[in-house]
Amino acid sequence: MATTITPSTLTVTHTESISLNGSQQGATNSFTVSSINEIFKRIVTCPANSETTVVVFHSSVADAALAPLDVQDVRYIRLSNKDASEACTVSLQIDVGEDDTAADASGSIRLQPNQSLILGNPEDGIGVNDANANLVTDLVDLESIVVFTGSNAVDVELFVASV
Repeated sequence: MATTITPSTLTVTHTESISLNGSQQGATNSFTVSSINEIFKRIVTCPANSETTVVVFHSSVADAALAPLDVQDVRYIRLSNKDASEACTVSLQIDVGEDDTAADASGSIRLQPNQSLILGNPEDGIGVNDANANLVTDLVDLESIVVFTGSNAVDVELFVASV
């Protein structure tokens, strides 16, 4: 099937604005990602006291039950906590074996209200080492992103751009 979608360039701009003692200390940084022809965007209500998988990445996207995104094609990921008062925990599930079966390790961070987590290409883009807290330079694939909530539900917005 011939596609009718014309690839386009994604422009991302991050702006911090703050003035301290009358002097501007903020910054604006922008970058572009060319040849984007797929967008995956969703807003998910993550129920209280639960784990919600918001996106899955695999090297093969033939598994319709999981509806994974192609880990090789993803170029930009943004996960935003849309709640005004509740933080959530974001778990980056890591496919150490790079075999598309399941995550072998994970790392978690707290995402404060109204804040975002930005990631680039998840293929060979993350590493973890529990043993000695040494610098990890042998990076592997991100398998999925899971959101854990506290005692209240939290809305998150996911935006993924792929080639």
